[in-house]
Amino acid sequence: MTMTTVTPDVLADLAPSGWLRAAINFGNPILASKDPVTQQPIGVSVDLSRELATRLGVSVEFVTYDAAGKVVDGLDRNEWDVAFVARDPIRGKGIEQTLPYVLIEGAYLVREDSAICSNETVDHVGTTVVVGKGSAYDLFLTRTLANATIVRAPTSAAVVDLFVSESLDVAAGVRQQLQADADRISGLRLLDGRFMVIEQAMGTPKGRAAGAAFVAAFLSTMVESGFIARSLAANHVKGAVVARAASSAANE
Repeated sequence: MTMTTVTPDVLADLAPSGWLRAAINFGNPILASKDPVTQQPIGVSVDLSRELATRLGVSVEFVTYDAAGKVVDGLDRNEWDVAFVARDPIRGKGIEQTLPYVLIEGAYLVREDSAICSNETVDHVGTTVVVGKGSAYDLFLTRTLANATIVRAPTSAAVVDLFVSESLDVAAGVRQQLQADADRISGLRLLDGRFMVIEQAMGTPKGRAAGAAFVAAFLSTMVESGFIARSLAANHVKGAVVARAASSAANE
């Protein structure tokens, strides 16, 4: 099957309702946000959803969420047919994940006067690290932090506000989100470097093999054609790197 072959099995997997239901996560500003005027979804995940629907010959419905963990919860309620999620082995149990198409950095934010000066000094007993519940970096840090205590905010956008209001030690998140928060709240600084590479992928519910194969081929074409790079530029996204097929190893 080529990427352009839309078989009945593909349509049954990706548009079982007669249209494509695309999960859009506003919790990751690299991928999606709301147009300030129309309040409609915009971003690379929105552009990819529209293009996929066009190639399938169906309309698209955006199913919106404010956190990645809620996208995963929506899978159990059969709310979407395709989603945009960070690659993770836990999510991989229920979601068929493509290779990554965008790489973004997970970073730490602290107060200006914090004694924490590097990523390596975060994981100490008594240190509190705030994460967005169910986010890629929540899953990653839950596996890797041996000594620090994780505190979970309801969404990624709420991480820094909780960090400030509760006088916690470290805020973890997507670098661009943390930088935007540091710009609006004085007295904060980002630590140099990254604690992880977050690999953004497309996903379909497990058990939809024809649909998963079509999405994987579609996404490869979108990377190679420059579609994703153009979408990132058009949506004024900075700091995200378009992934290549060889860039499948995280946290290097």
